[in-house]
Amino acid sequence: MVDYQPRYPQPFTFSDAIQLDVSTITEEISRLQNSLLHLRKTQEFLREVMDSDPKEIDVEVKAALEENQQVILAQEERIMMLKLALAEKGSVMGKHYDLVPPGSSGKDGTSWQNPPEPSSEENEGDQGIHL
Repeated sequence: MVDYQPRYPQPFTFSDAIQLDVSTITEEISRLQNSLLHLRKTQEFLREVMDSDPKEIDVEVKAALEENQQVILAQEERIMMLKLALAEKGSVMGKHYDLVPPGSSGKDGTSWQNPPEPSSEENEGDQGIHL
């Protein structure tokens, strides 16, 4: 068994994560990835606010930037813990669980922040999955 010691405070231990079922782990990874997306967007906005008037640095904005950065690092670590727990359970992790750096592009050149719009052909007759 992997022995993982987190650098940031976490709401669970690695041993706790291993006890979770696979669906709970994957749902939590997805939730954290969504949270990271929103945190990164907020960070971009806060940096723009700071850069708009560098002479007048808002102490609260600076504190929010620093706090958000710590939350981002902790959540990235939490995702890594959950991915390790999946591996420990013998589950194969898909690429969709990988952390995507802000502003990076996918294999098809699309940005993580701006996914491609579905074509009208894809939407026509979209009644869900037919078995």
